[in-house]
Amino acid sequence: MTDEKNIVLELKQITQAYGRQLVVKDLSLTLQSGEIGCLLGASGCGKTTVLRTIAGFEQLLEGEIFLNGECVGRNGYQLPPAKRKIGMVFQDYALFPHLTIFDNIAFGLKGMEKAMLIRRVNEALELVGLHSEHDKYPHEISGGQQQRVALARALAPKPQLLLMDEPFSNLDVTLRERLSMEVRDILKEYGTTALFVTHNQHEAFAVADRIGVMYNGEILQWDSAHNLYHQPVSPRIAEFVGEGTLINGVVRDNSQVETGLGLLDGVMVAAMPSDTAVQLLIRPEDIIHDDHSPVKAEVLRRNFRGANILYTLLLRSGDKVQALVPSHCDHLPGEKIGIHSDVRHLVVFPVDVQRSK
Repeated sequence: MTDEKNIVLELKQITQAYGRQLVVKDLSLTLQSGEIGCLLGASGCGKTTVLRTIAGFEQLLEGEIFLNGECVGRNGYQLPPAKRKIGMVFQDYALFPHLTIFDNIAFGLKGMEKAMLIRRVNEALELVGLHSEHDKYPHEISGGQQQRVALARALAPKPQLLLMDEPFSNLDVTLRERLSMEVRDILKEYGTTALFVTHNQHEAFAVADRIGVMYNGEILQWDSAHNLYHQPVSPRIAEFVGEGTLINGVVRDNSQVETGLGLLDGVMVAAMPSDTAVQLLIRPEDIIHDDHSPVKAEVLRRNFRGANILYTLLLRSGDKVQALVPSHCDHLPGEKIGIHSDVRHLVVFPVDVQRSK
């Protein structure tokens, strides 16, 4: 349950447009103090525009933005960005190449008494583990260290909200995964409320407490990573979040679903009347490779992932499913392998549900 006293960021039905093109449509969300939120979606879905609007760089067409209960933006009123007490971490870090790491962090603390400024910068350097690098210049440190400097610079003024725009996209995959977890630890240690945008689901899952899946300027579901994965509210989210396929089925008595995998019995996320034609979400972990099973499926595609292989399989019913199998079980397209199902969450959608949502 939301505690209104602890709400740091609240967006109330905001709409933004470039000319006649609506980019953000009637979007609402709240972030509690200390929460990390994420807007997740493909390029062009409007997520960066939401960030720029919160920061005050874009005028609102409709709706309202509140920071700690104060309205900072609505149609006809715009609190200047410099007065919003918002920190910003950009995709390209935006460090000053001619300034040392210490001076880059101190840049946002102009006007502060010198002893306090030094203490605040040193605190930020310690927080991100770069105190020993304080006298170096940006080109003398790695990309991951530059990202931590950008984070330290944004945190040093102790903003009421931190915004991050694709903060890990310029890093290689291994460093991206490690740094995303480090950033979460830093934000939690500092008690910072933050909102970031990404197109990378792994980053969203690793960092955020709450994730908004965006499509065409709207948030389709604002929820925890666990609920997005196990309780998607629409077929679009079911297919977008994680991996998996939708197969045909019919709801039978006692919340069972008859499918090409047989009669499945589990916890039905949303109850449906008997005889309802549905689509059922099947995740790769729901399908178990079993050489002794009488149920066979044809290998259509294999995606080698080192420790595992992700197989796309064709059932006799014509439905396709995926299975994540240890890579010592190596099968080629065209082979038939034994499988059995272990579906514990029956995530079903009536077949007449529109796919636009």
